[in-house]
Amino acid sequence: MIIWGFRNKVFQLAMVSYVCRYCSNPAAHALRKVVNKFTLFFIPLFPVSTKYFTQCTFCGATDQLTKEQAEQVQGMGAVQQSPPAQPLG
Repeated sequence: MIIWGFRNKVFQLAMVSYVCRYCSNPAAHALRKVVNKFTLFFIPLFPVSTKYFTQCTFCGATDQLTKEQAEQVQGMGAVQQSPPAQPLG
């Protein structure tokens, strides 16, 4: 008997703030990568598909992105991050 199946693994790549197109609120959006892997005897062997999503932290709406769009959004997150606070003293 051979036991096989699929398993999803979710990676959070970045948090980016912009106006949500569904709720029209300026909110943080989580950029996530979902990798679906083929498993044999519960051991993940190779990826079958990879998808990218953003999810609004205010309303929970999700948008699927292409890899290129996800890289652009991830680049936006790096630009919009604020520098660490400097101690006052």
